[in-house]
Amino acid sequence: MGSGGLRRNVVRLACAALGVVAMAYQFGRLATLPTFDAGNFFSFFTIQSNVLAVAALALTAIVRREERGPALDAARTAATMYVTITGVVFAVFLKGLQESLDTHNAFVNGVVHYVIPAVLLIDWLLDPPRHRVGPRVAAAWLCYPLAWFAYTVLRGRSVGWYPYPFVDVSRHGYGGVLLHALLFLVGFAALAAAFAAAGNGRASRAVPSPAGTSSSRGGGV
Repeated sequence: MGSGGLRRNVVRLACAALGVVAMAYQFGRLATLPTFDAGNFFSFFTIQSNVLAVAALALTAIVRREERGPALDAARTAATMYVTITGVVFAVFLKGLQESLDTHNAFVNGVVHYVIPAVLLIDWLLDPPRHRVGPRVAAAWLCYPLAWFAYTVLRGRSVGWYPYPFVDVSRHGYGGVLLHALLFLVGFAALAAAFAAAGNGRASRAVPSPAGTSSSRGGGV
C-alpha cells in the first residue's frame, strides 16, 4: 500500500471515529432526560444510516482494495446511498427541525447530516467499487428503506411516536403516509439506478482486463 492509500485509510478511520463520537455523545446527552427512549433514538433513519456509514468506512479501510469482493462493494455502495439519502432528505425536508429530530446540538447535526454523508460519497467517487452490480442487486438496496417505513409505521402505532413528520400517521393518516412512502420510493429507486450506473461505469474503468474490458463483469447479479 502506498502512502496515498495509507493516508486515505487514516482519514476513513478518523471519520468513522468522528461519527461514533457524535452519535455516542448525542445518546449520552439525551439519556439524561426523563423522556429518553433508546428505541426512539435508534429508530431514526439518520442514526441507522450513519451506523452503516461508519461500518462501511471502517471495512473499506481495513480490507485492501484488491481483496474487496462483490458483496462488500455492493454493501458499501448501499451504505453510501442510504447516508446520501439522509443528507438530501434533511436538507430538503427537515432543515430547521433539529429540535424534534434530537439533533439540535450543532456538532452532532453537522456530523450526521453533513460530514458523514459527504465523506461517504466523496470516498466512493474517489475509490469506486471494483465489481459491477446487476439490476437485482440495485433493487435489493430498496429493501432496507421499505423495511424501515414498515417498521416505523407499525412501531409508531404501538408507541404513539414517529421520528419524522412525513411518516406521522396521526398527522397525515395512513393514506397520506403511504403516499409519502410511494413518492420516496420513486426517488430512492432513481437514486439506486444512478448509483448502480455510476458504479458500473467507474468499475469498468477501474479494473480493465488485458483486452480492455471489465475484469469484474462477472460480479453482477
